[in-house]
Amino acid sequence: MEANKPVTTSTEQPQPIRCKAAVCRKPGEPLIIEEIFVAPPMPREARIRIVCTSLCHSDITFWKMREPPAIFPRILGHEAIGVVESVGEEVTEITKGDIVIPIFLADCEECIDCKSTKSNLCSNFPFQISPWMLRYANSTRFTDLNGDIIHHFMFVSSFSEYTVVDIANLLKIDPAIPPNRACLLSCGVSTGVGAAWKTANVEPGSTVAIFGLGCIGLAVAEGARLCGATRIIGVDIKPEKFDIGKKFGVTDFINSGECENKSVSQVIIEMTDGGADYCFECVGMASLVQEAYASCRKGWGKTIVLGVDKPESMLSFNCNGVLVQGKTLMGSLYGGLKPKSDVPILLKRYMDKELMLDEFVTHEVEFKDINKAFDLLVNGECLRCVIWMDK
Repeated sequence: MEANKPVTTSTEQPQPIRCKAAVCRKPGEPLIIEEIFVAPPMPREARIRIVCTSLCHSDITFWKMREPPAIFPRILGHEAIGVVESVGEEVTEITKGDIVIPIFLADCEECIDCKSTKSNLCSNFPFQISPWMLRYANSTRFTDLNGDIIHHFMFVSSFSEYTVVDIANLLKIDPAIPPNRACLLSCGVSTGVGAAWKTANVEPGSTVAIFGLGCIGLAVAEGARLCGATRIIGVDIKPEKFDIGKKFGVTDFINSGECENKSVSQVIIEMTDGGADYCFECVGMASLVQEAYASCRKGWGKTIVLGVDKPESMLSFNCNGVLVQGKTLMGSLYGGLKPKSDVPILLKRYMDKELMLDEFVTHEVEFKDINKAFDLLVNGECLRCVIWMDK
């Protein structure tokens, strides 16, 4: 049976498609490119032909993970762009041929949270690391050639030539936008820019400190720059990150490994005469969350948590300190962005040459070389590697 072709029958309804996917069968081992079957979309779903996808640290995290919510075999990938191949029943928002980006965070546009300007956390479809489809429990659209199921990842699973995504996780976009740039807004860049723009609401003239200058940290810097921050302090253990950070508006750099007998928070407090207005933790370490909180100014300082630590990690704060210092500590999922209303704004700002996206893409590879993309990110040699499915 020829790959990438629907199984032929006499009906005009969508049929299973046989295609290639990069399957994660064991934790930490190279992905295996194999042929699979992708079932037709169910009601309120669409089947997407992936054009290109990019690799995020969340993919690396769950690729390595051995304990639940890890599960195998699984198709990873969640930053992507594609073309609608077919739609299930009750889908009116998109049609065959539309260009869409899948976004792991649902936006049903109907619940109290999706209608509110105060939240991007959908009540009808709360975010979870599920191996199943969004609205069909214990249901997958992937099977291998033996008929055994393959699990989904973050409701996207873009490391496959075709995937099935719920309509609540799909955003139709302008086909004029370059696909290897639009895919970045599925997760990482949107998360960072949104955290500065929507979650923290960074004000013009303010001071920002960013802990960790990976892709998300640099995206925070870009968001802070767009918001008018005048001082953006980058904190990292790699001094070469400063030169990279300058492209995105970083004005000062602290090498956290060379602070001698001072903590990073002490250095920031001295640099800023009292602490930064906004601090962002972009690594995923409880100790850094506490250091970022200590670095923000009393009275109005905000600390935003973006990094993903182990599920069992705990934070510890002095109750009296929390009371008298008047600071704010908050998490930010997907940068506080509402996928279907805020992401189009970011796409427009890119097309208007205001938002930088090009600078985040440091490597591009063919689908057959997807494991090379993993090596690049694991070794810290890239910000984002775009994986083209058909080149």
